[in-house]
Amino acid sequence: MGGSEDGGSCNLLQVLFEGAVAGGAAGVVVETALYPIDTIKTRLQAAQGGSKIQWKGLYAGLGGNIVGVLPASAIFVGVYEPAKRKLLEMFPENLSAIAHLTAGAIGGAASSLIRVPTEVIKQRMQMSQFKTAPDAVRLIVAKEGIKGLYAGYGSFLLRDLPFDAIQFCIYEQLRIGYRLAAKRDLKDAENAIIGAFAGAITGALTTPLDVMKTRLMIQGQANQYRGFIDCAQTILREEGAGAFLKGIEPRVLWIGIGGSIFFGVLEKTKSVLAERSSRRDAKLKL
Repeated sequence: MGGSEDGGSCNLLQVLFEGAVAGGAAGVVVETALYPIDTIKTRLQAAQGGSKIQWKGLYAGLGGNIVGVLPASAIFVGVYEPAKRKLLEMFPENLSAIAHLTAGAIGGAASSLIRVPTEVIKQRMQMSQFKTAPDAVRLIVAKEGIKGLYAGYGSFLLRDLPFDAIQFCIYEQLRIGYRLAAKRDLKDAENAIIGAFAGAITGALTTPLDVMKTRLMIQGQANQYRGFIDCAQTILREEGAGAFLKGIEPRVLWIGIGGSIFFGVLEKTKSVLAERSSRRDAKLKL
């Protein structure tokens, strides 16, 4: 029994490690490639009334964002993969969607401790509130305390936990269906296309939550909104229901392309790591 448990633990640790490496690589590639679209989306969402957005500095805050995205993406996938494996063992095959939804939410919750400060700093730099990430951290903490780095944390979870759960569930379920129909493993391009579709659909569905998250994160000491519900009520009262869809076009474009790149890089990195691991195991047996 002991040997079996040790083997299971080692296997889960390997899944965690490979997921972390693959997730970190995928996250960095996506952020670097699509950062300008994200900046435009943020500025569109932050614009109130008929105010114009700035088109300069579309890469503002990229360096500091990468520093946060790398560990956050690594933690997300590193937690998601073993959680998914365990949950799929617990649920019957016809309920695999629940396992994928739950694993996505668990991964999102685990990575949020890094993702939220990263997002706060990124969005404030995108709005030209700070010039460098270290300055942003120092001044936010000095003026607002540590809690300033977690501004909009509740709205972030309300947006990202369903986002992560839905996106990964759609992606995994489409891959299962496609594999059964094609009766073979998926090619890299097919993983990328499915990832793009999952990202675009999820991005559109969660845009209202993203608008509120953006407003809460960038308000700083102004405290225009007292919380998530007050933010929703204020936007609805002052700007109308249409304001909840601000930035939907660049968001769907960004997350759709991002989903294609992220899942394409993720699956490729996982397969490379798995091949390397199997070759190493074969050598050890010799």
